[in-house]
Amino acid sequence: MKPIYLIASVLLLAACKTSNTIAINQHSGAPVQTASRSEPVFYNGKTYKLDYSYVKNTKAFDMRVSGMGPKQQNDAEAVATSSLRYFACNDQKSQVIGGPSYSGGVWSVQARCV
Repeated sequence: MKPIYLIASVLLLAACKTSNTIAINQHSGAPVQTASRSEPVFYNGKTYKLDYSYVKNTKAFDMRVSGMGPKQQNDAEAVATSSLRYFACNDQKSQVIGGPSYSGGVWSVQARCV
């Protein structure tokens, strides 16, 4: 294969690659990782399960923190925002949108990078 065709093929393949990174914060221009994620999170001496997924139309993340009790709202918010800041926001700030809700041992939180 001629070198020019090889280079053209590589460029075409690179252009077709899909990305799970999207720039949400217009002020900093820093990319945000929008891939869904499930992680164990160690917080205050215990391990909790964090799951989240990006919702494109709201530009926010639906987050679920499992393993906490109904009176741990502040802890659930702290786990959600600090984890989002670390995993998705590339150390930008993150904030909770609305209030978290608790059902069946899972805190549901909606948050975004700011």
